[in-house]
Amino acid sequence: MTATTFRAAYGVLQRHAETRRNQREPNIDDLLNIVTESISAYQVCRERIEAVEMALEQALGGLGIEPTGAADDLNGPAEAARPQPPVRAPSLTDMDDDIPF
Repeated sequence: MTATTFRAAYGVLQRHAETRRNQREPNIDDLLNIVTESISAYQVCRERIEAVEMALEQALGGLGIEPTGAADDLNGPAEAARPQPPVRAPSLTDMDDDIPF
């Protein structure tokens, strides 16, 4: 059975994930069917998400609003645009001499 809606495809993915979590040993006889259904369901979900993203970009672009990614939303617009300094490992000279042990 091939899911054609996001909700149905997502349900397939949830059902298969739950089945895998609850199995002590994989049922090798059903594995190919589970993998095939999961791949098809994933593709449906991905296509629906991409379609919604495109529609939002077009709708927001028409309003003069620039859409942002999920990571930008978490940090805020100023934080996302600010360049981050490179991370460097501490050296022995960075360590405090007052270590209490």
